[in-house]
Amino acid sequence: MVSQPSKGKMDFNSLLLEALDEAFSSLGETSKKAIYYQLEIAFNIKTMEIPNKIDEFSRALERLFGEGAKFLEILVMKSLYAKIKGTGGWISNVCAVPEVTFKVYLEIMKKNYEEASKNEEGVGMLINEDEKLSQCE
Repeated sequence: MVSQPSKGKMDFNSLLLEALDEAFSSLGETSKKAIYYQLEIAFNIKTMEIPNKIDEFSRALERLFGEGAKFLEILVMKSLYAKIKGTGGWISNVCAVPEVTFKVYLEIMKKNYEEASKNEEGVGMLINEDEKLSQCE
């Protein structure tokens, strides 16, 4: 169950879906539609289910794009971070720390976003996230 943030903030899953949409849109509208279509038809992952099926989603991206899936995941992380930056998200250098997978990153971001929403003070950033993500490109 997704906890609802206070004072009209969007829930984390909605923000994640927006970030996915933005990342896929960077490939073009036709490509974005094709990705969502393949996720649903070939991998049985409906768009609204993605936040609850991150492992399956990540595997599906890898099957569709091979090593290129990592770049899409990084685009999603960048977009998501930009959306919740005001709440003081956290990120690690995902390129240099292999145990920080896409799923782990999303779990950390969700936890911090929900905590920041409860406390309304935000959670402090631990490192310069923009610099670290730019090193992945």
